[in-house]
Amino acid sequence: MRARQLEVFTAVMRAGTVTGAARMLNISQPALSQILIHTEDDLGFALFNREKGRLYPTPEALELYPEAERLFAGLEGLQRKTSDLRLGRAGLVRLAASTPPAMALVPQVLAEFRARHPDIQLRSHVAPLQSMIAMLRAGDAALALALDDRLPPDIEVETLGHTGFCCILPEGDALTGSVEISFADLAPRTVISYRGNTRPQEELALAARAQGQAFAPEIEIDSSISAVAFVQAGLGIAVVDDLLPWEQFAGVQVRPLAGAPELPLSLLTLKGKVLSRAEDLMRDQIRSLCAKGL
Repeated sequence: MRARQLEVFTAVMRAGTVTGAARMLNISQPALSQILIHTEDDLGFALFNREKGRLYPTPEALELYPEAERLFAGLEGLQRKTSDLRLGRAGLVRLAASTPPAMALVPQVLAEFRARHPDIQLRSHVAPLQSMIAMLRAGDAALALALDDRLPPDIEVETLGHTGFCCILPEGDALTGSVEISFADLAPRTVISYRGNTRPQEELALAARAQGQAFAPEIEIDSSISAVAFVQAGLGIAVVDDLLPWEQFAGVQVRPLAGAPELPLSLLTLKGKVLSRAEDLMRDQIRSLCAKGL
């Protein structure tokens, strides 16, 4: 059954009459009847019994109809999608981000993008770096935001800015009286920070050694956001990226980390992949926001 035949069959099943189906499809009744006859000829069996000007579905038509309806609904969706894309109205943008940019940047990016392009569908993912790489390769995301620029060769990296590190302390901690906190201040304390063999942990360890100190967290985390609950519970002091708006969390104080290293905020795409118009618009939106300063 060809697409036009599927369209006519579905319209007749929906309308119940040739007149109603022709009106739905905006074609003449004779033209619709001819298509229906050719469809039955191609199939080799009747779809309708004709009695007193009305059409009654045959058992074969009733069996075919659910699948035809499903296929026709997909065809209608495809037609709408191609029309929208032709007119520049629609598309789908899949954006992935690690937790810090997902909380600090993505909401504003999406809000501004949505205001400019309300017809474009948005799909946001929060994922660790390795998962984002897999999503880019599989086509499950077209753009990704990460705090790293050391990526495999098939991942295109565009550095949008840099962020540093800060310390999150429980309210009432003795160190809250300090303007900033050094690695030496952290030495006798329980430190909560990133697990080993990650970019943030490596940068922090290098910065600590440059100051004659060691950096070895007693409590390791995979995601910086999880540190808040640990600090609130009094487990220690967290050393995390300062991209997130940590001041919004109750029961903690935030202080700069003296001599802190920096992490790159990177926009990732799959090398060689041509972005759609909608994805290109989202990339421009991200660049614009980051150009205003992190």
